[in-house]
Amino acid sequence: MNETFTKLAAKSQKELIKLLTEKKDALQSFKLGNTKSKTKNVKEGRTIRKEIAQIMSIIDSAKK
Repeated sequence: MNETFTKLAAKSQKELIKLLTEKKDALQSFKLGNTKSKTKNVKEGRTIRKEIAQIMSIIDSAKK
């Protein structure tokens, strides 16, 4: 497994939800910056979406 994924799996449910909202806000600001041509690292959006997916899968697996 990915090292980041194992670090995320060790966190509590509340921490994961807080981190998820932070990442969603970061993605939204990235998208706004991208439309205004202010972003220089275009791969950042991909990594943020990947982290959001990892957090959501951990939260979903904890519910089961």
